[in-house]
Amino acid sequence: MIRSKPLDFCLLIPCYNNFDGLLLSLQSIFYFPDRFLVVVVDDGSKIPVTSASIELGIKIDFPLVVLRNEVNQGIAEALNRGLKWIEEQSTANYIARLDCGDLCAPDRFYKQVDFMQHHPEVGLLGSWCVFEDGAKSIHYEYKTPTGHSQIRKAMHFRNVFIHPTVIFQTKLLKEAGYYPTEFVHAEDYAFFYQLIKITYTHILNQFLVTCEINDEGISSKNRQKQLIARGQVIMQYGTNPFLKIAGLLRLYALRLLPKRLVLRLRNLVK
Repeated sequence: MIRSKPLDFCLLIPCYNNFDGLLLSLQSIFYFPDRFLVVVVDDGSKIPVTSASIELGIKIDFPLVVLRNEVNQGIAEALNRGLKWIEEQSTANYIARLDCGDLCAPDRFYKQVDFMQHHPEVGLLGSWCVFEDGAKSIHYEYKTPTGHSQIRKAMHFRNVFIHPTVIFQTKLLKEAGYYPTEFVHAEDYAFFYQLIKITYTHILNQFLVTCEINDEGISSKNRQKQLIARGQVIMQYGTNPFLKIAGLLRLYALRLLPKRLVLRLRNLVK
């Protein structure tokens, strides 16, 4: 699989018992077919995901590799397996992320790759996104600060980088390492903090991804554990003591509120 000509990016997608969501996500991907590669990590799904089963479900015109864990190991381990494979087997300049059920705008990767190529000092790039549930009864826009200094401050209060929106330089893995496994359900938050320490970051103020609100998803089913883990991330990586305290108080307040209520409030405030 090693290529002599560098790919623009590899798109890393973990999958666990969400084959239909995977197909929807794959159908939303648009880019030059010979300049990127999709890497799906099937983390022990009951019905194994294979390239053949994907090709039976939908028609794709880009290269795709499926890695399989025979036993479910959790998203951090699945992502790290994908990162290791990409480092060893590809020549991709960047690594992008997407989750099963989330949809890319048609111009997402064109815009993100173009930005990264014209701003080589930026190692981690995200975008604004839209959150929707299946019935579209909840629909809200997720906006964040866009500049590096504002991002550093805002990270004390929330994960500014919504995971399925990001793309980052592959070479940064040598210094930043992989997703930390000690922050269960908040491994992405910690990973982005590790990248922020060593590179400039940016958020495109455009809605390039629609993220699915799924009550059966990892974040929804483990919300309290995730909030606790986010607090641990802030304690370890936060740089401003006053912002750390404020961020921890915000997390405590969120733990007292039902998630559905929080979503409804966000849906009302547009």
